[in-house]
Formats: sequence, structure tokens, C-alpha cells
Amino acid sequence: MAVPKQKRSRSRTHLKRAKMYSSIKVAVSTCPNCGEPKQPHRVCLHCGYYGGRQILEIGE
Repeated sequence: MAVPKQKRSRSRTHLKRAKMYSSIKVAVSTCPNCGEPKQPHRVCLHCGYYGGRQILEIGE
């Protein structure tokens, strides 16, 4: 069974994680109320609507 000869340094671990996290893409959809881009299944931060109802009061 393969066993590493030395412990992987903290900087090498963090570099590997940074490359992994940079490849993750965030899904974006458009708000049906205002047309602004937003993440799916979340309240639109521009108009405050979710599922056809106003959830947040957005001040101008």
C-alpha cells in the first residue's frame, strides 16, 4: 500500500484547495420580476421578490 514519505506542507495543501475551489462555477438565473441576475432558489436582492411574492423590503 502506498504511503507518503513526508507530511504535505500547509502551503501545498492550501494551494491544492485554492485550485479546486476556483473551478467551482456559481449558477446564475434571471429574476422573473425585474430581470436582474440572481442565484436560483434565493431572494432577488435587487427587488426583494421570491416565488412571485415580495419577501424583502428594498429601500431606494
